[in-house]
Amino acid sequence: MVNTHPIQYHAPWFRALASRPEIDFKVLYCHQATPQDQASAGFGVAFQWDVSLLDGYAYEFLPNASPKPAVDFWGLHNPDLPRRIAAGEFDAVVVDGWHYRSAWQAMQACRRSETPVLARGDSHMHSPRHPVKVGAKWPFYRWFIPRLDACLPVGTWSREYFLHYGADPRRIFEVPHTIDSERISKQAADSMSQRDEIRRRWGFADEDVVVAFSGKLIPKKRPLDFIRAIRKARDSGARVAGLIVGDGPLRGECELEVRNSGAPVQFAGFLNQTQIIDAYVAADALALPSDGFETWGLVVNEAMVCGRACFLSDQVGSSPDLIDDGKTGAIFRCGDVEQFAAVLKKYADRSTLNDMGESARQKIRDYTPEAAAGRLIEAVLSCFETCKHHAA
Repeated sequence: MVNTHPIQYHAPWFRALASRPEIDFKVLYCHQATPQDQASAGFGVAFQWDVSLLDGYAYEFLPNASPKPAVDFWGLHNPDLPRRIAAGEFDAVVVDGWHYRSAWQAMQACRRSETPVLARGDSHMHSPRHPVKVGAKWPFYRWFIPRLDACLPVGTWSREYFLHYGADPRRIFEVPHTIDSERISKQAADSMSQRDEIRRRWGFADEDVVVAFSGKLIPKKRPLDFIRAIRKARDSGARVAGLIVGDGPLRGECELEVRNSGAPVQFAGFLNQTQIIDAYVAADALALPSDGFETWGLVVNEAMVCGRACFLSDQVGSSPDLIDDGKTGAIFRCGDVEQFAAVLKKYADRSTLNDMGESARQKIRDYTPEAAAGRLIEAVLSCFETCKHHAA
């Protein structure tokens, strides 16, 4: 598995893969991110994750020969990777996305050495793109995607993306985005007895229906829409309040919006993996107003595992897979603050949200690291069956 750097959501999946006897699994990381890298990636603060991302599976950090190492296209250059693929060290290679140079180095080496290559991606057609860029990409993507031995979308829209660029439906295996659902659900259950105290810590009244926003405070997440929708819903008579979890370059602008509008919104700042569960426990629902560059939104998985309904914009990648409108949450038009506020008002009832939250918990129960591991193994084994068929 070729991956850019350790990512908190991937580690449980990798541990599940490592536990399976069918494969000998190893992760090759192209870069070891520093706390400062995390800050510059949009988190807004320098930090280390407080749950290990490297326990329970085999991994290796590849030498990065980029003159400016970073988690971007030119910042990842690992010349040892194609050499090892060419030498036959691996029976199959999975690249996690292709937005970095090393992924292309790996795919080219696989093609030359006839090593099966599988590509996982969560891109979708709902992301806003300039027509010139779309036109330039079309012939190239129509050439390379059909040549992948397997395509691994994470959901409905990413499957449509692969099909749009000519992927063979027989070579598409959905490998869903997952989280450490067992740890998170247990921690949330353990913290529920302290829910009132946690809510008071952030200044919420007992009667407040708290809606959380969790994510980097960056333009694609549209945190200002969240603040304005909370304000409008409150003005219309709904007893809603907001909790913003996260930090980033828009923090100052968001705080100014709250001060000027008087929106009942509190800021929790950045919360690490073991801390963020308190935010879901305190909240009654989650809202994610992001634009189409939100290719999935794994905070939705987290909130649903904690039994929270989710309100998403119609451009969030997970919306067609996880949101049953009126049951597990609701969908509103991206950028339409009036409609967003109307959704918050409509569901600003704790009993209703509790029922929706339980439906959300049931909906997400199949999105486990073990399920994703099984789908990847199915895809890998299918590649070998295809190779045997062609050889015969």
